[in-house]
Amino acid sequence: MNSISCSHTPSSSSPVVYIHNAGFVTRQRLCFQFPARGSPASSCSFHFGIPGVCSARNTMLRPMKRECLTQNASSLELPLLPFVVNEVLVPTESKTLHIYEARFLALLDECLTKTKGLFVHFVLDPTTISDSSAEVSFSPRYGCLVERLNIGALVSIRGISRVKTLKFIQEEPYLKGEIVPMRDKVCESLHNAGLKVTELNEAMYNLNSLEIKIKAPKQTLLQTRIANSLMWAERGPSLELDEAFIPSMAELVAFAALQPVSGSTPSELLKLKNKKLKAMVVEDTIQRLNSSLEHVKETTSLVAAKLAIQSLRIE
Repeated sequence: MNSISCSHTPSSSSPVVYIHNAGFVTRQRLCFQFPARGSPASSCSFHFGIPGVCSARNTMLRPMKRECLTQNASSLELPLLPFVVNEVLVPTESKTLHIYEARFLALLDECLTKTKGLFVHFVLDPTTISDSSAEVSFSPRYGCLVERLNIGALVSIRGISRVKTLKFIQEEPYLKGEIVPMRDKVCESLHNAGLKVTELNEAMYNLNSLEIKIKAPKQTLLQTRIANSLMWAERGPSLELDEAFIPSMAELVAFAALQPVSGSTPSELLKLKNKKLKAMVVEDTIQRLNSSLEHVKETTSLVAAKLAIQSLRIE
């Protein structure tokens, strides 16, 4: 198992990182500077340094493909971009990154020239804390294969599929690793999955219809996040990709439901984050669909209540 241990002393300007990789350990100095909480858009501006080194209503009613695909998964060697757990990204979700650090600009350049715009968005998750509290271990978790959508200072990305990091193969100037796709192990019949997808799709359409009525800040996108994710799920990745890395339609629909709605409160966003984390590790397609359906119904009730209050204020 790959992990990253980090120890820090008061006299040290930055923590020391121990990267545990396939039986060997390397010692480097690590510096974090993650985005401030409460920023208006998902962003990334930090150092992870190793110095020197359409209508969505009918979107899902077409025949589903790739259900219950069982094969020996291929692997890819790709750059890895780390985030804190609050920035977890799920398949179908889009995000805008603000990256200024030279090493990560180099990472994005490699994506364009060598990996067809692909890299991995993952979370450095604390796993253990020693009794002396001098050392904290981190493991790469909640990996999401992403494609870069545009070029410029503001980088847009889109989550494609869940992936697992087998090992780190590069530490400088940025992390690079070997990844494999994560697939659901339990898959019920296409008929049962199709019924769940249709039910979830209808619930998402109802939520979308309500959300567009909410008075939102001017910077809010005209298209809702749910509608955007659903339409992408229908089209799929814009580049050629090994079939093993493309999730089933049922999986994509379930993740498309886990998008924030306009006017969400901090507590609602926290609850959504926890559901995303759970969905990223669930291995049963139907279970994920049921959980997403429950989430959409709860969110629809909240949005309906907010609309009622909004109408009373207008009157």
